[in-house]
Amino acid sequence: MALIGFIGLPLLVGAASGSLTAAAIRDWYPSLIAPFGKPPNWVFAPVWTTLYIAMGLAAWRVWRHAGALGQRHALQLWGWQLLVNAAWTPAFFGLHSPGLGMMVIVPMLALIVLTARAFAPIDRAAAWLLLPYFLWTGYATYLNAGFWWLNRI
Repeated sequence: MALIGFIGLPLLVGAASGSLTAAAIRDWYPSLIAPFGKPPNWVFAPVWTTLYIAMGLAAWRVWRHAGALGQRHALQLWGWQLLVNAAWTPAFFGLHSPGLGMMVIVPMLALIVLTARAFAPIDRAAAWLLLPYFLWTGYATYLNAGFWWLNRI
C-alpha cells in the first residue's frame, strides 16, 4: 500500500498539473515564440508520467529503510521538491508567466539534487532513479528560460 501511495502522490500532482495546463496549451502557449529544441506537446505527458512513477518508487525505496540515518530528512526533501514541482505549472501556465516559472524551476532543480544526495547514502538505486527527473527538469529549465527570453515584453 505504501508503494501505491508514494507513486500515487506524484501522479496526482501530475494529473492536477495537466488539468491546469489544458486551456493554456490550447490558447496562450501556441502564441509564444518557442526556443530551439522544443518537443511536440504530446511528449510531455508520457515523459512526466514516467518521471513521477520513478520519483515515487525512489521515495518508497528510501521509506523502506525505517530508522536509517537521514531518512526523515531525505523524505522531507522529497516532499519539498514535489511541492515546488506542483507550483511550477500554476506559475508558468496558470499565470502565463515564464519569468515566474523560472523562479520556481531553478529551486526545483536544486531540491532534486539535494534529494538525490540525501537518498544516496540510504539507497543508491533511489538516488539514481532521480537522475532522469533531474535531466528532464534541466531541459525544462532551458525551455522555460527560452520562453522567457524570446517572449519578454
